[in-house]
Amino acid sequence: MKTAQTSAAQIPYTSKVQPPKPDRILVVDDFPDNIALIEAILLQEGYEIDTATSGLEALKKIQEHPPALVLLDVMMPGLNGIETTRRLKARKELGFIPVLLITASDKTNLVEGLDAGADEFLRKPLDHDELLARVRSLLRLKHSLDERDFIARQREDFVSRLTHDLRTPLVAADRMLQLILEEALGPVAVEVSEAITNLRKSNQHLLTMTNNLLEIYRYDAGRKTLHFMEFNGVELLQEVYQEFKSLAQEKDLDFQLQLHPSFREVYADRIEVRRVLQNLLGNAIKFTEPSGRVVLEARPFLGGVQFAVWDTGPGISEREQEVLFERFAQGQHFKGGSGLGLHHTRQIVEAHGGRVSLQSVVGQGSTFTAYFPSNRNN
Repeated sequence: MKTAQTSAAQIPYTSKVQPPKPDRILVVDDFPDNIALIEAILLQEGYEIDTATSGLEALKKIQEHPPALVLLDVMMPGLNGIETTRRLKARKELGFIPVLLITASDKTNLVEGLDAGADEFLRKPLDHDELLARVRSLLRLKHSLDERDFIARQREDFVSRLTHDLRTPLVAADRMLQLILEEALGPVAVEVSEAITNLRKSNQHLLTMTNNLLEIYRYDAGRKTLHFMEFNGVELLQEVYQEFKSLAQEKDLDFQLQLHPSFREVYADRIEVRRVLQNLLGNAIKFTEPSGRVVLEARPFLGGVQFAVWDTGPGISEREQEVLFERFAQGQHFKGGSGLGLHHTRQIVEAHGGRVSLQSVVGQGSTFTAYFPSNRNN
């Protein structure tokens, strides 16, 4: 008698993918009967339910194990539903947790609840179908935003890894090219030296773009730490002025540094302020025609300091001004730029609690102004 054999193709495929976990909903009410009613309705739909009988208990549970949704009664002793909502929404580190407030009261509570950050309202007595419809709607919103944030984090991590991976070989290449130019590896012909000089400039341009991308990522991801200190503003501006003086001379520009007599100390992140000035001056010198004028100004303003860079360049149209500070945005005359400098500038200034503005007239020139408040509470 032949023994039946089962081939691999005959073995039924069993998926090991686990079904998604049910959404966990926190129901908060000081009356056990109300909790039991809502719990019974939601359990039938397959949701996982947690409960709390006070606002303080709810906040503690949310902090320890954030739910997908909070159903919250407005009228509770002690910390009522509106104040609980306000405190929950203030905890930005928890991400988006939708709040569905339940009330038997009037329009005043509705307005106060929405101002506190509530996402939806239900009135008592509860309607079975309306409750489920609002729960499903808020959970769809929650899942959509979570997916968006997940994709954003993946993109940011990709940019971070990419810029780190790019930076290492670019730095190594720059050092090697410098050694060759210094003839550390042997004599270099004039023609070869010129070619390597141009190659090094291109490599440094890529390195600058990579560093800018990395810095922008840090701001976007909330991982940039500013180091506030009081420093000599006059000294910083003179350093930056000297740094760009030769570039201005190459284009025969009238390049001036104008400091208000009372301009002295600045309270900010010195490295980041320098970056702002470098970005603004770099653009001004780059796009101003030969024999034009570029001016760097500094003065005290509203308890802080104000830096301005103005030029006699081609100017920027009103339409272009609307998007110029966005990432990768470029004006029509911004040939060869990355579109990152002004976006990064705005990030830096706003992280200091300040603002950056632009005034420009086509054919007459532009003025970029960066205001840094002197906030010693940072």
